[in-house]
Amino acid sequence: MAAWLQQQQRMPQTPDEPPTHADVEVAGGSFVADRSGALYWPEERLLIVSDLHLEKGSSFARHRNHIPPYDTAVTLKQLRLLIDAYAPARVVSLGDSVHDRKAWSRLGPDDQAALTQMVGAVTDWVWITGNHDPEPPQGIPGLSVSDLYVGSAIFRHHPGGPVHDGATEIAGHLHPAPRVVGRGASARRPAFVTDGMRMILPAFGAYTGGLCLSSPAFKPLFQRQNLRAFVCGRSRVFTVPGHRIMGWG
Repeated sequence: MAAWLQQQQRMPQTPDEPPTHADVEVAGGSFVADRSGALYWPEERLLIVSDLHLEKGSSFARHRNHIPPYDTAVTLKQLRLLIDAYAPARVVSLGDSVHDRKAWSRLGPDDQAALTQMVGAVTDWVWITGNHDPEPPQGIPGLSVSDLYVGSAIFRHHPGGPVHDGATEIAGHLHPAPRVVGRGASARRPAFVTDGMRMILPAFGAYTGGLCLSSPAFKPLFQRQNLRAFVCGRSRVFTVPGHRIMGWG
């Protein structure tokens, strides 16, 4: 298992490649898990991303930790490619869309124009509030809410909250990046994690890290016997059962 993950990390990737994906069934709904970390719901024409953490680079720079300040432009470019590919009617960003409360005001003119144009290109754009962005975006259109019901699904930032009977929770926040084992080796990659009733998306932002599923934060959220990870490789999405994920068991 680790061998193919390592192979994916060596493979070149160009921005113009068509997106590859895996089909995912969650509580009777059919979704598309894109290798970029975005989730698409064809029935609702709904594109979901989580944890963009825009302006994380400039946030670090304010604390004299200078890293290349290109994360926002890279993240927005990837999001633009997905919108062009899937042509959604609605986009939902599952919280932590920016890295801190003042990040909206630090968006450069080009990035702000690009984001405003994207928001205007779809019928509805919903910003779910998160712990990094508890307030509505400044100067960017769209609806800001703490959670959102669409059909049988509830979208929110923090997983594990209350849901109506029979609802499916789709959340972010934890940045799942399981360590997958096989053939005596292991490797970590971002992943969608689900037990068929709840799903947690990987972080979409260019500068975001990941949390191993061995973290206690995941244990109460999933049914052990039904756990699966849809691991984002360089050229495709791989389905990995729970027993092949290190630390889960």
